[in-house]
Amino acid sequence: MTQRTQITLDVGQHRKLRKRASELGMSMAEYLRTIIDRELGEPLVVGDVSAILELGDSGGSDIARHKDEYVGAAADAARRRR
Repeated sequence: MTQRTQITLDVGQHRKLRKRASELGMSMAEYLRTIIDRELGEPLVVGDVSAILELGDSGGSDIARHKDEYVGAAADAARRRR
């Protein structure tokens, strides 16, 4: 469950916060939650990037190298079935 909280920042704080969050690729809210977790001693939740990086892992498949050959063979087989 989350709780909505409103804070007031001066213009300089807001500008620096927005810039730093952008540099980190985060929203300002996400960046503030990270800062608060760190200050309060909560463990930071960091995703395992390997889960994303391995999405395209074919396990050694050669499909990309031979795609034209495979498409041609499939087209020939489809023509023979008609």
